[in-house]
Amino acid sequence: MTIDQSVISAFTPTGKLRASINLGNPILANQDPKTGKPFGVSVDLARAFANKLGVELELVVFDTAGKSVQAVSEERADFGFFAVDPLRGETIAFTAPYVLIEGFYLVRDESPVRTNQDVDQAHNRVAVGKGSAYDLFLTRELNAAQIVRAPSSPTVVQTFLEQSLEVAAGVKQQLEADAGATTGLRLLDERFMVIQQAMGTPKSRGEAAAGLLRSFLEEMKTSGFVADSLARHGIVGASVAPTA
Repeated sequence: MTIDQSVISAFTPTGKLRASINLGNPILANQDPKTGKPFGVSVDLARAFANKLGVELELVVFDTAGKSVQAVSEERADFGFFAVDPLRGETIAFTAPYVLIEGFYLVRDESPVRTNQDVDQAHNRVAVGKGSAYDLFLTRELNAAQIVRAPSSPTVVQTFLEQSLEVAAGVKQQLEADAGATTGLRLLDERFMVIQQAMGTPKSRGEAAAGLLRSFLEEMKTSGFVADSLARHGIVGASVAPTA
């Protein structure tokens, strides 16, 4: 398929294709401790998209979802990988989701909180990663509980422990890993939300650019590229989203 040069130019105003990569969600991207380079399904998709456009890729790496989203909203990056959210959708044109991720609550073993319904109480303080999809969702959904924002999603359990909070909220896999490293913690039995991870580009780039990104991602899902990438990086607990 020949891509119109005007669409390629819309994606590459600096001459390179800048991909915003969030290291705060280990399901999507991680950093190689030896080389310092990011890797993961979002990095694989970024490279595949650059190849499709026939342009040079530049990875713009951030430690939190909030910073990653802001970079695209402010056009310091040309596209990125985010959880779909109405607030983010004001400035970003999203694709359909490519990965579904479960959000869970974590508490101490002795906590009286047993179900999701027990969380939204005035005496509960809930740790979330600042600017994460969980932060945005719980800010809308929790009426009585207090939200305490950790600097990033990977520091949620640390904040929860250091401040003796009642509940921690985040990516199931991250919470499970942290709970496995600290005695006396448990996850609740049911998810409180499903995160729809999608790709997105600034709305200012135009509908043709957004349409190309959407069709590219559907191709990556139907071809098995996304599933293969998740398997190659050893990701469990995340599922490929259905075809749009």
